[in-house]
Amino acid sequence: MANKREIEVKGPDVETAVANGLSKLGLARDDVIVEVLDEGSRGLLGIGARDAVVRLTAMVAVTPPPPARPKPAPVAKPAPPPVSTAKPESISPAPALTAVAKPEPATIDDEELSQDAEVAAEVLTAILDGMGIKADVVATLNEPDDKTGRQMVVLQIVSDDDLSILIGPRGETLGDLQYVTRLIAGNKLLRRTNITIDVQGYRERREQALARLAQRMAEKALNRGQSVSLEPMPPNERRIIHMALRDYEGVYTNSVGEGSQRRVRIYLED
Repeated sequence: MANKREIEVKGPDVETAVANGLSKLGLARDDVIVEVLDEGSRGLLGIGARDAVVRLTAMVAVTPPPPARPKPAPVAKPAPPPVSTAKPESISPAPALTAVAKPEPATIDDEELSQDAEVAAEVLTAILDGMGIKADVVATLNEPDDKTGRQMVVLQIVSDDDLSILIGPRGETLGDLQYVTRLIAGNKLLRRTNITIDVQGYRERREQALARLAQRMAEKALNRGQSVSLEPMPPNERRIIHMALRDYEGVYTNSVGEGSQRRVRIYLED
């Protein structure tokens, strides 16, 4: 299961199915995207009952738990260990959860974007140093928006160490880090900065997973002939769903709900 990032699991109800999947993946609830494939049914007096089915998509590396060590057989008088004069071998540190190649720095021709990249990178580097985190900050450019043609500077944080502490549950820590960096850089430049921050490709992986989820749910709505809802998401993730389906034939999207329960609902076009 070390390489399996998506699984389908069953349970007597949705919450139990999700718990079963999290146990198999060894992840927390905030580390996965949950898609409800079948809410299940209790049936009538137990007749016609069926399990709930969910699909869990992991957003972090999935590492199986280490196998349990067998208990040594009891002995009456254990023999003393042999004495060795050899020097103990050094123990290598555990590898990082994910290995991400360091991106090539972008060549930025636009003067304003170049200033944004330089100042924001300095600010972010200072913040990371203050946190005691050893990492490199590399400025890249995202793909031009297909509607406006605008680009933004992406400050990629890369390191051989595990940087999941900078992401946090559902990317909340990363969002806070980006907000503070934008605020300080904006004060230095006396204008709003066109930058976004990513940690070892997390945002790109998350966007790709959400785009795939959006397409699957759109197909489900079309196949069932009725609207479907996704799980609650923060504003930036709801926007990814809306963008992924804005040109999808036969459906349209809208955000419904309040506060932390706000979610995307996919409707069928008349």
